[in-house]
Amino acid sequence: MNRRNFLSKSVLAAGASTLGTSTAALASTPSQIEQPNIIAPNKFKLLYAPHFGMFENSAGKDLFDQLKFMADNGFMALEDNGMLGRPVEIQTKIGETMAKLGMKMGVFVVDGGDNWKVSLTTGKKDFLENFLKTCRASVETAKRCNAKYMTVVPGYFERNLPLGVQTANVIDALRRACDIFEPHNLTMVLEPLSDNADLFLRYSDQTYMICKAVNSPSCKILFDMWHMQRNEGRMTQHMNWCWEEIAYFQIGDEPGRKEPTTGEINYKSLFKHIYEKSKANNQEFIMGMEHGNFAKGKEGEAKLIEAYQWSDNF
Repeated sequence: MNRRNFLSKSVLAAGASTLGTSTAALASTPSQIEQPNIIAPNKFKLLYAPHFGMFENSAGKDLFDQLKFMADNGFMALEDNGMLGRPVEIQTKIGETMAKLGMKMGVFVVDGGDNWKVSLTTGKKDFLENFLKTCRASVETAKRCNAKYMTVVPGYFERNLPLGVQTANVIDALRRACDIFEPHNLTMVLEPLSDNADLFLRYSDQTYMICKAVNSPSCKILFDMWHMQRNEGRMTQHMNWCWEEIAYFQIGDEPGRKEPTTGEINYKSLFKHIYEKSKANNQEFIMGMEHGNFAKGKEGEAKLIEAYQWSDNF
């Protein structure tokens, strides 16, 4: 029996005391459960944040039905990378709906069209002005949806400039952005990425150094565990080294970038480490579920919920 099938058949029974489900529910396997929202009520230890579309088969296409479904299943945060591009009235309604449900807003992406090309590393005025314009628009979006954190990506390497000059150009741009975000108590979280070798920001220590140089509460690290597994490994150690500059985490198993238990990353151990260290420091982190679903349909969504229940049961 592989790990995935084992979880599907046993996680509810194994987590009886923690999950607080009924005896009948604990005896059921996923194949006997028609709707994933029968699996819980559940209270997670950490603030896991799904995204729209993750539970579409169970909740339908309506965004606000999806939010209700997330909350009903214990997910008390949301992240929405594309929030900046949504109509103003939808941003506002999302914020109002989450407030009623007691949910917190995670990241959306500050993207003016330059994230996936050579941009801020060049130091060119046009790229800087577009970035700052997008930061100002992001402040208004954050107000509407009650967001505090926004993902920032500095773009690609400028191969014709020395690395130190590129780094200085990025630091200068980020300091200018902090002038916009600080008065509103907003935080941009810099995300080191693994998607391709052209991306300038790739490692947690590199991001830590830049945050130290920017020296602002509005510039911190987004520690995406999928990217960091691919780029550097030793995640617990790297978290500890960079902890004071980390403001946000994201999740995705490797390989495949799907939910925990579908790959090689020991998320139960990582979640325990983050939980214990954050409690010791009186901190709270949103844990963005920036991954796909391993299996399709309602059954896949039920298995995803089970995977988080199992991984959170430490």
